[in-house]
Amino acid sequence: MPRTIAVTFAVAAGLVLASHAQPRPSIADIKTTPESTGFKSTSTYDDVVKFMTAVNEASPNIFYTTYGTTFEGRAMPMAVVGTGLKGTSAAAVKATGKLRVHIQGNIHAGEVEGKEAALMLLRDFASGKHADWLQSTVLLITPIFNADGNEKFSLTNRRGQNGPINGMGTRPNAQGLNLNRDFMKMDTPEAKAFVKLWVDYDPQVGFDLHTSDGSYHAYYLTYSPPLNPNTSDTIMAMMKEEWFPFVTKTIKAKHGWDTFYYGNAGVPGGRGGRGRGAPPAAGAAPPAAPTAPAAPQTPPVRAWSTFEHVPRFHNNYVGLRNRFALLSEAYSYATFEDRIRATSYFLEEALTFAHQNAARLKQAVAAADRQRITGTPQATSAKMKRGGMVEILMGEVEPETNPNNGAVMNRRKDVVHPEQMIDMMWFEPVATEIVPQEYYVPEDAAKALELLRAHGIEMRQLRQPVKGLEQFTIAANNAGQNSEGHATRRLEGEWDAAPDASAPRGAFAVPMTQPLARLAFYLLEPMSDDGLVNWNALDEQLKEAKTYPILRKK
Repeated sequence: MPRTIAVTFAVAAGLVLASHAQPRPSIADIKTTPESTGFKSTSTYDDVVKFMTAVNEASPNIFYTTYGTTFEGRAMPMAVVGTGLKGTSAAAVKATGKLRVHIQGNIHAGEVEGKEAALMLLRDFASGKHADWLQSTVLLITPIFNADGNEKFSLTNRRGQNGPINGMGTRPNAQGLNLNRDFMKMDTPEAKAFVKLWVDYDPQVGFDLHTSDGSYHAYYLTYSPPLNPNTSDTIMAMMKEEWFPFVTKTIKAKHGWDTFYYGNAGVPGGRGGRGRGAPPAAGAAPPAAPTAPAAPQTPPVRAWSTFEHVPRFHNNYVGLRNRFALLSEAYSYATFEDRIRATSYFLEEALTFAHQNAARLKQAVAAADRQRITGTPQATSAKMKRGGMVEILMGEVEPETNPNNGAVMNRRKDVVHPEQMIDMMWFEPVATEIVPQEYYVPEDAAKALELLRAHGIEMRQLRQPVKGLEQFTIAANNAGQNSEGHATRRLEGEWDAAPDASAPRGAFAVPMTQPLARLAFYLLEPMSDDGLVNWNALDEQLKEAKTYPILRKK
């Protein structure tokens, strides 16, 4: 029998629990905060929990649980959605044998559309919609990853974004850290909870739902797969050749809305910039005419440039775990309602593809896990790859006033300006290193070992010394940029055979024949741009060191 709960809704406060004496509304009457406020407000943490509790009680296929605790002590809510489940544990989810999909929203708590779209998806499941998906798929839905940041509502967060006019949360978490830069170093309890979820449940697919405030383009939503060049070709081929084309074509056919790969228009060879000029303020006088006519100039060819390749970002991290990653970016200057709709459309079509190809997706992940990268070159750093020309649909915005504080917001205009740009949406290696058979981490490298264990990297402790190893001689030990509370570090040098180098009994061997070899490589290589060295996990061992403390067997 379905589990049910009586609910009622206050117009100002949104969803609240009702007494048992109240009549039970239908599932369709369960409204999100945006829906109940005319899309003026976004959900609070309590709104999210109440909504998830309501759909949990209303459906036999939705199970409410939690998977961690935020910095300020909030339980991190998760809904497990599936049929034939015998609980919400990782073992119960894996026992179904179905495709496991993780959907995450609100990593940046001013980017709230993913949170709301995920709740609406839960309501769809509770009403019986998408029942066919559940024959092939189990979903883990975590709508409010940055729960602490979500509660720091302000009318001045996300300046220029078109609503919600009653405010939204902040980009960082309560520690002031960007959760979408924390997946390698795990300085936050939220990132630790995320990685533990991935180690335990091992989803084959991961969604990360964002909102983009970059260039003034004409897309309602942009998206990205993993960007690190070390990502399995098996994973990338299916995403670029099948999955994203299916989503793009289907959304266009059903709704007439354009979507495309994430990017910003800017100068080739730079970081892409934000590609936008400020729109004129309301009532602003037109610019003064020049005293003499300017000579005609040919506008420079611009590039459509993506963001960074490093696995501190969700999509790149998931890719190095040999899993499919789909990042979405609703367009910040579309209305709040349209941004939620765009995110919902993206989820619906992407999940339709996942259902239709569930067996193939599982096979692709298993093949990537079996693939051996030992003896192959892998990137330790990368740069944007300059490709050919690609047509980008640019757009325009116009100013609109927030009635609550008079601030100027940008609003998407329904115009399209096709422009040929240089394709800079992908990465190529700057430096590479040959993947060894094993690495050997000293027993006293406590921080490094803790991180490796947390990521789920396979290790074994040596009972006997291992000789005949290679040693990395440090030519330069450089301080990098300060980032996310770290004085980052970069090493220069090279690996060489060292007759006297041996890993002692008690050291930890990290075999590179394991499924997570790509991730282990990026963590352990001394010149990696996002590894243990970069995030100070080996600082104690590197004090005045002439050689890297981790050895390897080629």
